[in-house]
Amino acid sequence: MSKLFSKSFWEVVARLILRNRIGILIGIILITLFFSYHWKNMRFTYTEANLLPDDNEVNITYNEFLKIFGEEGNLIVLGINDSTLFTVDKLNAWNKLADDFKKYPEVEAVMSIKDLQKLVKNTEKEKFELEPFIKDSIHSKEQIYALEKELFEQYPFYDNFLFNNKTKTIRTAIYLKKEFVNTPKRKDFVLNDLEPKIAAFEKSQNMDVRVSGMPYIRTLNAQLIVDEIGWFIGAALFVTSFIFFLFFRSFRATFISLIVVCIGVMWTFGIIGLLNYEITVLTALIPPLIIVIGIPNCIFLINKYQREVKLHGNMAKSLQRVITKVGNATLMTNVTTASGFATFILTESTLLTEFGIVASLSILGIFMLCVLIIPIIYSFLPLPKDRHLEHLNRRWIGGFVNWIERMVKEHRISIYFTAVIVLVLSIIGIFQIRISGSLIEDMPKKAEFFQDIRFFEKEFSGIMPLEFMIDTKHKKGVMKLSTLKRMEKLEEAIEETHELSRPISVVSLVKYSKQAYYNGNPKYYQLPTSQENSFILSYAKNSSAEANLLQNFVDSTGQYARITTFMKDIGTDKMERIEENLQTKINKVFPAENYSVIMTGKALVFQKGTTYLVKNLAISLSLAIFLIALFMAYIFRSLRMILVSLIPNILPLIITAGLMGYLGVPIKPSTILVFSIAFGISVDDTIHFLAKYRQELQANHWKIRKSVYAALRETGVSMFYTSIVLFFGFSVFTISDFGGTVALGALVSATLLFAMLSNLLLLPSLLLSLERSIANKEILKEPTINIIPEEEEEEEEEDK
Repeated sequence: MSKLFSKSFWEVVARLILRNRIGILIGIILITLFFSYHWKNMRFTYTEANLLPDDNEVNITYNEFLKIFGEEGNLIVLGINDSTLFTVDKLNAWNKLADDFKKYPEVEAVMSIKDLQKLVKNTEKEKFELEPFIKDSIHSKEQIYALEKELFEQYPFYDNFLFNNKTKTIRTAIYLKKEFVNTPKRKDFVLNDLEPKIAAFEKSQNMDVRVSGMPYIRTLNAQLIVDEIGWFIGAALFVTSFIFFLFFRSFRATFISLIVVCIGVMWTFGIIGLLNYEITVLTALIPPLIIVIGIPNCIFLINKYQREVKLHGNMAKSLQRVITKVGNATLMTNVTTASGFATFILTESTLLTEFGIVASLSILGIFMLCVLIIPIIYSFLPLPKDRHLEHLNRRWIGGFVNWIERMVKEHRISIYFTAVIVLVLSIIGIFQIRISGSLIEDMPKKAEFFQDIRFFEKEFSGIMPLEFMIDTKHKKGVMKLSTLKRMEKLEEAIEETHELSRPISVVSLVKYSKQAYYNGNPKYYQLPTSQENSFILSYAKNSSAEANLLQNFVDSTGQYARITTFMKDIGTDKMERIEENLQTKINKVFPAENYSVIMTGKALVFQKGTTYLVKNLAISLSLAIFLIALFMAYIFRSLRMILVSLIPNILPLIITAGLMGYLGVPIKPSTILVFSIAFGISVDDTIHFLAKYRQELQANHWKIRKSVYAALRETGVSMFYTSIVLFFGFSVFTISDFGGTVALGALVSATLLFAMLSNLLLLPSLLLSLERSIANKEILKEPTINIIPEEEEEEEEEDK
């Protein structure tokens, strides 16, 4: 009954398609125009990838911090390490560069050497006042010598903030307005204002300026993603169409395939716009993915059409059979591939959920386009000529299939032995995999901004902010001497941590106030005693200067204080140890009944997100395997066949994971995708093989060996073709400048290659070895969906 339904369904579909060709083409054009209209909603992301669910405790803590102190990633730093800077002309030019940035509406404040102010005691008015180090501009070398002596020897408050006392590196801090940090205005400022000005300064002064800070890094990183989308789409089109042409030697077939996948890419962009999603580092990969996945669909359909033409030369019959005979198989393979991507929807991570939705919808979309467009276009064209069908008689591919058949016949023990050895070695490799939660690891290593990150890590111990927020649970509790002393102990622990920079907080300001109270003597840069505190606070209360400096470190109620440090690019394991050590110190120094201390910041949130994804990887992959097992059960209705079919597809995943361990490729957001994607695609070959195998069993009266070899000869060519296209298609991603994208492309390509060999060698070997337990009519029941119609087998038998 189900067989009749499947057959009649696809016959109805074939009739509808071929009788309504013009209407369907108009419909496709209208849908494409509809999606094109929504391209205007596409926008590139201006925020970091948040891998955690919105209701995750880490996200809640971070948002709590932002609510009190505002956006913390609004700092751009310019750095310079050049002894010639300390000359009159160049130092004035450096200060002028900083002054120029103050005029831009996106800039909230600029701090350069010229903006540095001494906190000076006014005894008459009993208050602190701010006095600039440089009152107007530099006029002589003597002024420079005096400035160097003051800065580097007398004012530790600014050390490691605007200069490095040891290496004499100087930097300027540009604070963007917080409301512009996550908007397109940030991009306009960085690319159109900041970079040209710095380039002009470097040219005129013959100096090398280093630039960094989260807004700058995010902007240039996002721009590189945008630039790569075009490259990926172009490269994917070229590589897959070139391989397609090598197989078919037909410009017409190649051009038809390009039309299909190009419309598929247009639909993908339309889906992103329609759903109002941002283009992220992940969704940017989907358009070339659709090309890579769409071309194998075209290979199956066009190859079948040409085989039918060669068989009987009747166009109408050929086109109808393309739809009725390949429709089911192509539908099921696309559904399994889409399922691999769809598992990301359940991760609760917005980034991965959006990727899963767009990818799975786009894959189903490209399936529809292939089934509709290819038969319709061929119906308007003359029959293929003999030279277009020559590829069907190629001997070299027959030699490859013969080799596979010989291996399965004569060397099954060797296949099993090799599989077991590779499995053991891979499991050993898996235990060597590390987890990386680095924000910058995937960024282009050759990019100038990446080199600048390393420069600031070396000179100032990092540029990625790590924040501590102390809740004293009482208004004005921050300025109590007991609180300040506790904060100082925490800062000492931070400073002792090599991977973190010297912290800055209200503690530094109070120490600076004591130094000012003692007429700028640097030996008094320390917290006041309880007796001194009353005198110093009386000065501070009368000072607007002190209040201006204070607002960056303490909230308006005086209940919350922040300690800001910057961290180097470190791995998840090391960060977890640092976090554990600091949390131990916090628990020891701050009694829970009087204080609440949280540790947060963008880099920490990203690392926590990576850890969260790794925990969800097993769930996501297990779900993909379960869903595809359900499809197998629905198709074949045999538990043993399901188990046999899963083994050749799980083994390549284990091999890839082992390779990651040996090659030092860490588990991170980009490489986590590999397993579900590769599994969803590789299982397509298994479906084609087992469907053909079952059909051969019925035709050959349940003779196992004959059926296995017949299925191998029939499906081996298509499996080889599609695997080669997918291998080279995913290899396109290795041209990326982003380490994560390169790893994704290389690992998926390798996994699919292993999967092809596994499905061609291990799967038939298992079927032959387990023939008694698998191949009987009761275990291998009639399938729910007859993927390959029986009449095809009858015709092929006649043709033989």
